[in-house]
Amino acid sequence: MTIYPGHPYPLGSYWDGKGVNFALYAHNAEGVELCLFDAPKDAGQTGQIALTERTHDVWHAYIPGLQPGQLYGYRVSGPYDPSGGHRFNPAKLLLDPYARAFCNIGDWDDTLFGYTIGQDDTVRDDRDNAAAAPKSVVIDHRFDWGNDRPPKVAYFNTIIYETHVKGFTQCFPGIPEEIRGTYAALGHPDVIAYLKRLGITAVELMPVHQSISERHLVDKGLTNYWGYNTIGFFAPALRFYSGQELGGQVREFRTMVKQLHKAGIEVILDVVYNHTAEGNQLGPTLAFKGIDNSEYYRLAEDKRFYFDYTGTGNTLNARLPNVLMLIMDSLRFWVTDMHVDGFRFDLASALARELHDVNRLGAFFNLIYQDPVISQVKLIAEPWDIGEGGYQVGQFPPGWAEWNGKYRDCMRDYWRGADSMLGEFAERFTGSSDLYKNDNRNPTASINFITAHDGFTLNDQVSYNDRHNEANQEDNNDGHQDNRSWNCGAEGPTEDAGINNLRARQRRNFLATLFLSQGVPMLLAGDEAGHSQQGNNNAYCQDNNISWLDWEKADQDLIRFTAQLIKIRREHHAFSRKMWFKGRHVRAKGLSDIAWFKPDGTEMTEGDWNEGYAKSLGVFLYGDGLHTMDEKGQPIVDDSFYMIFNAHFEPIDFRLPPETHGPSWKKLWDTSVPSAERKVNYRPGETVKAGDRSVILLQAPLVRLKD
Repeated sequence: MTIYPGHPYPLGSYWDGKGVNFALYAHNAEGVELCLFDAPKDAGQTGQIALTERTHDVWHAYIPGLQPGQLYGYRVSGPYDPSGGHRFNPAKLLLDPYARAFCNIGDWDDTLFGYTIGQDDTVRDDRDNAAAAPKSVVIDHRFDWGNDRPPKVAYFNTIIYETHVKGFTQCFPGIPEEIRGTYAALGHPDVIAYLKRLGITAVELMPVHQSISERHLVDKGLTNYWGYNTIGFFAPALRFYSGQELGGQVREFRTMVKQLHKAGIEVILDVVYNHTAEGNQLGPTLAFKGIDNSEYYRLAEDKRFYFDYTGTGNTLNARLPNVLMLIMDSLRFWVTDMHVDGFRFDLASALARELHDVNRLGAFFNLIYQDPVISQVKLIAEPWDIGEGGYQVGQFPPGWAEWNGKYRDCMRDYWRGADSMLGEFAERFTGSSDLYKNDNRNPTASINFITAHDGFTLNDQVSYNDRHNEANQEDNNDGHQDNRSWNCGAEGPTEDAGINNLRARQRRNFLATLFLSQGVPMLLAGDEAGHSQQGNNNAYCQDNNISWLDWEKADQDLIRFTAQLIKIRREHHAFSRKMWFKGRHVRAKGLSDIAWFKPDGTEMTEGDWNEGYAKSLGVFLYGDGLHTMDEKGQPIVDDSFYMIFNAHFEPIDFRLPPETHGPSWKKLWDTSVPSAERKVNYRPGETVKAGDRSVILLQAPLVRLKD
C-alpha cells in the first residue's frame, strides 16, 4: 500500500477524488496507527499503517486509491496511568472525533472498556476489541445543493417546533413504512405540508449527532432515545437513516434540510458539546479517552476522576484550545456543509465555566462572537447545568437567545392558580425585560415555552400531579419533582366529562398564552395534538409508543386551534415586537403602547399587582405603539388588541376600554368555547363575560391619534 505524508489539515478523513487524507490530534500520544477494515464487524484490519508524520501534535498520512465507504479506526499508544490523567490502550480501536459517519454503533462488549471489567479502572484490559468496536467511515463530501438558500427567518417572526426525528415521523400517516422514523420521513412532502399548515418556521431537532445508548440501558432492553449521549460531533446519527449504504446518512440528512428549506422552514440542531458518551472513569473507551484523555476532559485533582457538571459522568474541557477548535469546527461544518440554520446548546452553562465558576465571557463565547459564520446563525442556550451556580437564565451575552425557564415556571403557576402571580405574569408576558433589557437584547432573546422534551407534555401537565416514570425501571426516582402541574381533579385518564373539559380548556389557555406573549414561542411537537406520555416526565429511554406521536388519536380541534393562534401571531406585529414596550403614553392623546386593566375597566395600580387573590386582568395593545420600522424604514402599525386572562375558578365580567382605544371590538376566539362565538362584536365599554379559567382575544381597528 502506497502511503504519502499527507497534511495536518483538515482533521478527520477527507477524500479528494484520488485518495484520502487522515489527520488526528493527539498531544500526549507516543504512537498512532491507522487501521482499515472491509466490513463493520471485521476483527482483523486489512491495513495497519503507523502514522509517522506529526505536525503540531497532529498525526497524518495520505493514502492514494482509497474511496468513500472505507471503514477505519485508530489505535493510540502512550502511558496507561489513570491517576496521571492518561488512559492510552493500543488494544482498543478508536473512533475518529472528526469522522462524518460511523457504523456498527451500539453493540456492547466488555472489550470496549479500557480497563478490566470486574476490577477497578487502574487495571488495563489488553484484549483486542476490533470486532465489537464501532468504526468510522470515509464519506463523499460532494452534494448537489442546487439553489438552496437559508430561509433566514427573523427571530421576531420565528415559530419553533421542538421535535424528535423518529418520534414525530414514526407513526405519521402517509409515510412509507421503510422510511418511518428517519431523515427521509422528516423531509417527506406530507410532513412538510403539516408543518406549513401549522405555521411552523423552524424545526428544532433533538440530538442528531451520533450518540450511543448506555450499556446499563441496553441491558434493561431500553435505549437512549433522546440521544443526549454524543460520541461524534460531525456525524449524523445512523439510527435515523433509512438506507444501507455506508456513510449514506450524510446525503439523506442533507436532502432533508434541502426539502425543509424549499418550504421556508429552518433547521435548528440541539447540540451536546458539554460531555461525551464515554462517561466517568468506569465508562467505555471509544474515542477521546483513548486518543488523549487529559486533552479532552475536565479532570479532578486526582486525575483518575472527572468533573461532572452534566450528570453524565464527564465534562468536555472547553478551556483547552483543541476542544474549542473541535467545537468550532463542528459548528462550522453543520452550517457550511450541512446547511443548518442554528443551534440550541444543551446545558450551555457547562461550556461557559472557567475553573468552577460560570463566566459569561468565557473563551467559548468569545470565539462564537468573532466567528463570521457561526455568529450569523440562531444561537440558543439552555442556560443551566447541574453544577453550583449553573442556573444562568438571563446571563448569556448579546447575540444569544435563551430557553426562558422562568417563563415556563411562571405560566404554569399562573394557570394552576398560584397566589401573587400577576406581576410576574406581566413581566414574562411582555418578553422578560428584567432578564434581557439591560444587556441591550430585545424581547426575542426569550425563547418562551410551556413544555419541552424534558418534562411533562402539555396534555400531561394538566392531567397529572406527580410523575409516573415506572417504565424507565428506576423505581420512579428519575425526572423532575417540581413540575408545577395540576391534574384538574383526577390523576391521569378519567371519564369525568367536567374534568376533561377543564383539561381541554387549560391546554387552550397555555397555547393562547404562549403565542400571544412577546418573545419567540417554542411548541413541543405533539402538544398541539394532545399527545400524552402516560405521566412519564423523563421519557429519555422510551423508544416506543410512550414517546412516538400517535397521529391516529390526534386532537384535530386542538391542531386547528393552534394553527389559528399561530396564524394570528404571524399576521400581526403586535404579538411579535422587535422592541420593548415603553409603558408610557404614545403621542399627545395619552394612549399607552400597552395598558393593564382590572375587570371593572379601570387601569391597574401599583398595589393591584401584589394582591395574592387576583387571578384576572385585561391587556390592551395599541397598534400605533410598536416603535419600529419595516425594511424600507416605514413605521409599522397594526390593529389594536384586547386580551382577557382569567385564571379564577369562576366566570368574571370584564368591561372593555372606552372608544379612544377602539371604535368596536371583534372577538376572535374564546378558550372557554372551542368553536362557537368566535366573531361576536362588542361596543366600547361593553361587558364581556370571561368564563372560568379562560382567555379571550378581541381585535379593534386602529384609532390613529393626531399629535
